[in-house]
Amino acid sequence: MTDSVEKNEIGDVLEEERQTRVELAAAYRLAHHYGYTYMVYNHITARVPGEGHQFLINQYGLRYDEMTASNLIKLNLDGDITGGEGPVNRAGYVIHSAVHGAREDVQCVMHTHTMAGMAISALEEGLLPLSQDAMGFYNRIAYHDYEGIALDIDERERLVTDLGHHDAMILRNHGLLTVGRTIGETFARMHNLERACQSQLQAMATGRELRVPSPEVCERAASQIEGARSGGSAWKAMVRWLDDHDPSYRD
Repeated sequence: MTDSVEKNEIGDVLEEERQTRVELAAAYRLAHHYGYTYMVYNHITARVPGEGHQFLINQYGLRYDEMTASNLIKLNLDGDITGGEGPVNRAGYVIHSAVHGAREDVQCVMHTHTMAGMAISALEEGLLPLSQDAMGFYNRIAYHDYEGIALDIDERERLVTDLGHHDAMILRNHGLLTVGRTIGETFARMHNLERACQSQLQAMATGRELRVPSPEVCERAASQIEGARSGGSAWKAMVRWLDDHDPSYRD
């Protein structure tokens, strides 16, 4: 009886990891679809269920549209590869190991270098509450000053200190970062942040005076969005679209 229970538990853990791999591969393919990629750079990671501080990351050198459930690499916080083969981007390891090591509530971390994200990261005022998408980040986004390419381990402490309890961060002169309790939540948060950045740039480009709602309205909207938006339904819809067009990410 004990052996049977142990076998079932092992099977459950393996199935949980398999599902995480499938969802993470889907996130990479959808990031490619929405144009959040930068050649072979940047990274989306997910904590491995039941294995403490190990996480899954992309193999450095593969495009996002080449990512599958089976070619994701498993790392521990020391940077040791514990599953899979291939090189890992050093900056990806530094940034993602920092967050996975410090935030037990986080399953997924997503980092991008989109044109809109980099442009907003270079503005002194950062993200402004100009659109409903931006309202979701009102007083709920962190900032981390640029220190060069994230190759130094000692930057991890400063990065997670700046992130604090927030689920989104603008890396100054660099790009965007979001985290979440699920892969779908993390992806939806990045999608909303990207749209907020794009709409701010387009509004600023008109050269006209910008209309910013009152702090009270911004806070009310932020609370409404915070309580209603988990990304669950949207994520399922996006995965269905992916399955209809190219289910090879599941391999």
